[in-house]
Amino acid sequence: MANIIEARPKLYVMDNGRMSMDKNWMIAMHNPATTDNPNAPSEMVEFPIYTVLIDHPEGKILFDTSCNPDSMGANGRWTENTQKAFPWVANEECYLHHRLEQLRVRPEDIKFVVASHLHLDHAGCLEMFTNATIIVHEDEFNGTLQSYARHQKEGAYIWGDIDAWIKNQLQWQTVKREEDFLELASGIRVLNFGSGHAWGMLGLQIQLPEKGGIILASDAIYTAESFGPPIKPPGIIYDSVGYAKTVEKIRRLAKQTNSEVWFGHDAKQFEKFIKSTEGYYE
Repeated sequence: MANIIEARPKLYVMDNGRMSMDKNWMIAMHNPATTDNPNAPSEMVEFPIYTVLIDHPEGKILFDTSCNPDSMGANGRWTENTQKAFPWVANEECYLHHRLEQLRVRPEDIKFVVASHLHLDHAGCLEMFTNATIIVHEDEFNGTLQSYARHQKEGAYIWGDIDAWIKNQLQWQTVKREEDFLELASGIRVLNFGSGHAWGMLGLQIQLPEKGGIILASDAIYTAESFGPPIKPPGIIYDSVGYAKTVEKIRRLAKQTNSEVWFGHDAKQFEKFIKSTEGYYE
């Protein structure tokens, strides 16, 4: 009798290019002026944009969707000010749909898309996933729709992206404030980080047979420097108290579950990841 090989989840890290911004957005007041240094210089830092695909026997799960390919340029969805403040550089190979193609995955194959939040570099390609259930924090969803209704063009929520989500009639599932640890599939749970960097943040807790535990923190923690201790909050923040509570929650959970914390935009950490063009975690 032949041995039955049980299917196991595979996790792919997809490189979606690089973004730059003033480091004060990443680490608030990282280089403040003093009487000794009254003209402390600003610094532009470059960091990775990435998404995670979990090819799970119970269905494919995508965490975040990068920037939209039509974001930059004279006719881009992002305003000129946004493009100058947060320039995104990516060759076509880095576009999310091409990264998925390389893995022989079509957008319609995705069962769940977990949107950590709805900023320009995390939710830009949501419109492609019309078959998926899009999971997002309720407060984030409500705030984003308000920005659309008020026709707000500047900032981290892109009017053109939201317009495409609405026109494509995406299937949304919102996570309420009191909901947490929602199981999507065996070994995969949605974490409710609440308000902090944005109105409502979500993460993923993943348990893989060989790799072990991973917590996808997204922008709840930008980098190892943000994580500390001490905690260093970002300049882009909605709720500073909520931000600190979330970081400590992630720290506790990582210790309890013996999990690695994967930060949202840490260049040094990203360098060490196995990329989807090289292999996968299982």
